[in-house]
Parts: sequence; C-alpha cells; structure tokens
Amino acid sequence: MNDLAFHFPALQVLLPLIGAPVCFLLRREALASAFTVAISFACFAISTVLLCQVLGGEIVVYEFGGWSRPFGIEYRVDITNALVLVVISFVAAVVFSAGPGQARRAIPEGREYLFYSAALLCLTGLLGVTITGDVFNVFVFLEISSLSSYILIALGRERRAIMAAFSYLIMGTIGATFLLIGIGLMYQMTGTLNMVDMAHRLQAVNETRTILVAVAFVVVGISTKLAVFPLHQWLPNAYSEAPPIVSAFLASTATKVAYYLLLRFCLGLFGAKLIFETIGIDTLLLPLSALAMFVGSIAAIYQTDFKRLLAYSSIAQIGYMTLGLSLATEAGVAAGLIHVFNHALMKGALFLVAACVTWRMGSTKIASMRGLGQRMPLAMAALVTAGLALIGVPGTAGFVSKWALVRAALDQDALFLAFLVMASSVLAVVYIWRLVEAVYFAEPDGEVEKKEAPLRLLIPTWILAGATIYFGFFSSFAVEVANLAAAQLFATGLGAGM
Repeated sequence: MNDLAFHFPALQVLLPLIGAPVCFLLRREALASAFTVAISFACFAISTVLLCQVLGGEIVVYEFGGWSRPFGIEYRVDITNALVLVVISFVAAVVFSAGPGQARRAIPEGREYLFYSAALLCLTGLLGVTITGDVFNVFVFLEISSLSSYILIALGRERRAIMAAFSYLIMGTIGATFLLIGIGLMYQMTGTLNMVDMAHRLQAVNETRTILVAVAFVVVGISTKLAVFPLHQWLPNAYSEAPPIVSAFLASTATKVAYYLLLRFCLGLFGAKLIFETIGIDTLLLPLSALAMFVGSIAAIYQTDFKRLLAYSSIAQIGYMTLGLSLATEAGVAAGLIHVFNHALMKGALFLVAACVTWRMGSTKIASMRGLGQRMPLAMAALVTAGLALIGVPGTAGFVSKWALVRAALDQDALFLAFLVMASSVLAVVYIWRLVEAVYFAEPDGEVEKKEAPLRLLIPTWILAGATIYFGFFSSFAVEVANLAAAQLFATGLGAGM
C-alpha cells in the first residue's frame, strides 16, 4: 500500500487518461458510465490523501524516471493545488454520477460513450494542469482539457452547440497561443521549464523587457481561459448550449483551474513584487473585476433561459475571484480561493437542477419552468438552496467567501470595494428571484403532475446543494486551507523546500 501511495501523484492523472480510451471501447452506456464514475471517485480519494499529506507540512514531489529537476519531469503538490485537485475530482465524481438517464435526453442517442470518453479526457487535462510542476506540461494538459471540452459542448442536441463549441475553440486557441508565447519567452530567459527552477532563475531577470512581455502574454492567455471580463465572450454560449451535465462539470472546474494557473504564474513564478509593485497588475485587474461583477449580474437578470442566466452569473462570480487577487494581499487571495471552492459547489448544483428541468420539460426556458415547484418540489428546493448560496445569504457557503472578500477589502480601507461586493449581491437577488417567481408563484401550464427527476440525477444535485449549506455552517476547512495556501504563495511562491 505504501508503494502504491508513493505513485498517487502519477495515478491522479494516469487513471482518467487510461479510462478515456477504455470508455470508447466499451461502447455500452451503462458500462461506460459505471467505469467513469469509478475512475472519478478513485481520483477524488487520491486527491484527498494528497491534501492530507500537504496539510501535514509536506510538499509531495514525484519525479518521473527518477530524474531530478531540472532534467526530469516532476509533479509537485502543495496546499494550493491540492485544494484545487480536491475540488475538481469531487465535482467530477458527483456530476458524472448523474449521467445515466439524463445523458439520453441531452446527448444524441448512440453517442453517450463519446461523452464519457471525452469527459475522462477533460478530467485528465484539468488534473494534469493542476498537479504538474513543468510549465510546458501546463500548456499540454490545458490543451487536452480544452480539446475535449470542445467535443463535450458540441455533443449538445441543438445545432447551436456546434457554433458555441467553435466560438470556444477560436477563443481558446488564441488564449493558448498567448500562453505558449509567454512560456517560450520565460524559457528563453531561464533555460528551464521546471517551475521551481524557473522561479529561482526569474529572480535575476524578472525586470528585463523580455520577462515583462512574457507576463503580458501569460496573463492575457490565462485570462482568456478564465473568461475574465472582457475576454468572456465564449462562456455564455458554451455553458448554455452544452448538455446540462457538461455545463455543470465545466462551470465547476475549468475556470477554477484557470484561476489557479493565474495565481501560480503571478505569485509562484513571477512573484508578488514584480506583479503588484513593478507592473501594477492590480490597477488593471481591479476595475475589470468590478465591471464583471455588475455586467455579468445585470446581463443575467435579462436572460430568458435558465442555463444562459447561470452562464452570465458565472462571469460575475469570476469577478469576485479576480477581485481577491487584485487586492494584492494574502487575505484577498485567500478569499478568492475560498470562492473557488464554494462556487464550484453552488454552480454545479444549479446546473444539475437545469439537468433535472431538461429531463422533465425538455427545455430550460424560464417560461417552461412555470409551476415546477409543484411538479418537482425536491429539485426546485435544491434550486432555492443553491440560489441562496449564490446570493450570499448567511448560513450558506456563498456568504463565507463574500464575507471573506469584504473583510479583505476593509483591511485595505477599501470601503467602496466592500460596498460593490454587497451591491452586486443584491443584483443576484434579482435574477434568483426571477427563477423563484416562475417556479413557485406562476401558474403552471396545463395539468399539474408531480414527477421528480430520477434519483440518479436528483441525489448528485442534492449532494452539491446540501454541501453549500454544510460548508456555510462548517466553513473552517475551506477557510483554513485557503489561508494556508495564500500564505504559502506569498511567502515562497511554490512552497517550503523550493
């Protein structure tokens, strides 16, 4: 068992990578589904073990082939990426469990095995981006996750899904190109691709013109993947046209990994001094984050489709994360990481509710949801629960991260920023109320027939919705881990022993 545990970092990526072609060969949906769920739960178990190890003060380093840095490839796990690994694998395990039944209604018949194969490939890329200690492997894994994401989005039944995937492909390719150019410039100045080695060598050249240009390319490239305002154009169509289960997975994981990358490059490689004092990236990021919070929320208010409403809401929530980074403090970065954890739960639950609505009504138009509170009381109760968390009502996970962000702003005497966070939350009340009004206060069309979604879909929905309440009352885990991660990023970039 100890020998097996030693290889956990490699198995974290290897299991879904091997599982993807196996699902393709299995063909039968039931077998592919069971295999995918088993793989995702195994990844969650591994990531939990890794998180426990690093919380004990250990930095987990796995050297492939026994080659030490900078000559070999290594996986490196510290508190920051261990937290993100847990988020990704947990959401994957829960969301993929909802596949059977729902997939047949949202994905063209006969293509379900393609969904599971692409889903595991996407999981491989996201986990690989998070765990690798090599900057070029970051690019490789990011493209694996992106290419499989395009396939997952294009599996939607409507032809609009193809155009949404194509739009995402164009923007994703531009972002990846910017990132690759930035990595190339960093390699030119340091002669290494290992993150730890590169972080050391950058200290001697981090104010040269080449590195300043590299910062610009890297930040723009990652921001495109993260959908930072105004580079968010791909996100609303991608999330709204994809099958609901795909939207639930991508909304809860893909942008969270991109935010992790932004932190890793800005603080772990370039360093806080270069990013905040020399370049002053916070001067640019802060107003863009504030605009995202309001533009995303206002756009969500006017949507007529449930999934599209949630997509624009995600733009606003990304604004909260980047606002934490733009505060240029440990408290701000910790608040952003807390919101990464909490938003994954909230948005995953809401998109799974959208999957329940699709199963029941065949559409996610808000007009078609009239009276669903009587028809699907359990699913709609999950909608209200996760909606309250998205608003930031006390007693929910959303309140914990927004309160942490407000406190971080007040620590900097930024009263106006604290006010903006609370004001944007009021806008969230408006668009969540539109859903509640349609579900509970509008008269249903036709005869009321109480018919819930299948338990295989309803249980994962309530696992995530219930988690938003649990971590609202028992928030110490997320808060403590995020605080430790932020302190580690600011102190040594990549952790002790670097």
